[in-house]
Amino acid sequence: MISRHLLLLVCFAVFLAAPLAAAEPSSSATPHSLLETQDSDLFDEDFGDENGSEKILIADPLEGLNRGTFWVNDKLYFYLFKPVAKGYRYVTPRPARASVENFFSNLTTPARAVNALLQLKFYDVGTELYRFLVNSTVGLGGLFDPAEALVGFRKKDEDFGQTLGFYGAGHGFYLVLPIIGPSSLRDTGGMLVDGFFDPLRQTGLKSHEYLSVRGFEMTNRLAQDRDTYEGIIRDSIDPYLFIRAAYAQRRLAQISMRPYNLETDIVNKNILDGDMLNPFNWLGN
Repeated sequence: MISRHLLLLVCFAVFLAAPLAAAEPSSSATPHSLLETQDSDLFDEDFGDENGSEKILIADPLEGLNRGTFWVNDKLYFYLFKPVAKGYRYVTPRPARASVENFFSNLTTPARAVNALLQLKFYDVGTELYRFLVNSTVGLGGLFDPAEALVGFRKKDEDFGQTLGFYGAGHGFYLVLPIIGPSSLRDTGGMLVDGFFDPLRQTGLKSHEYLSVRGFEMTNRLAQDRDTYEGIIRDSIDPYLFIRAAYAQRRLAQISMRPYNLETDIVNKNILDGDMLNPFNWLGN
């Protein structure tokens, strides 16, 4: 009951904040978890080319509501989540935080492996299964990552939103979710599907217990970050537009900006030949 009341309170605050966000220029955006980028030049197209024409990478018909959610998330980040994360970082050694991150990453292996399989990425399936086996045993239940540290097999980030994009599904439209942050209609549906593969949901945890565990995971993740989000809002004229562009570019890159094609992916690649179907050949980096 407590968790339901909390979620209702957050959603109510979002709707109240929408007119405030429209009247008040935003100085910040959503938590950092989905804001990782490698090159700021990737986002130029979302703000228009040199001739002044604008090219929007993702439709945003709910911009007013999204900006309201954006504003609420920002306040929650600065006045609740980040202070808690800083206190947690102060009392928790770096190796312990790294082990917590490894543990939760290991739990999401089933979802990553299934989505890699759905996208016909057999090498990635083999890598994920190998990582799960090694990290769950030698890595003491996923607390350590010997699969990467000793063998060099890195995690393959795959989710059902990427799977839908691989088969040609577009973003739909942009969404800013309470607490979670940037998303889209396609990726929000993808998160719900991925939730069925979450081992924590199969442990019989009550709603408030599950949310507490996920809150601990988020706190640990924020504690690992060194003010990436603060740097974004400091250097951006309109952080909302920057985050929207960053999100769209990142998702396009993850999907490789190319939908599934029967002829090129199956026929021309001979993906069903003996070598590709041999599980011992799937363990690639």
